[in-house]
Amino acid sequence: MVAQYAEKRAALKAAGDWKALDELPRNSSKVRLKNRCQLSGRPRGYIRYFGLSRVALRDMALNGKVPGIRKASW
Repeated sequence: MVAQYAEKRAALKAAGDWKALDELPRNSSKVRLKNRCQLSGRPRGYIRYFGLSRVALRDMALNGKVPGIRKASW
């Protein structure tokens, strides 16, 4: 939805037409995008580098599916 309304939103902002901008769907705003885990869709504990939540990353690391990561023990 953000990509769909991007041009219209930019044109309204440039024109300063705040009334028409307010009538667009709220989810068309870029600010409302939320990072979510690609596997589970979990919004919290998101690790941007991997695109996964901490829970999914831990499971994958323990199963050896993420190269270069292993559980620390000392």
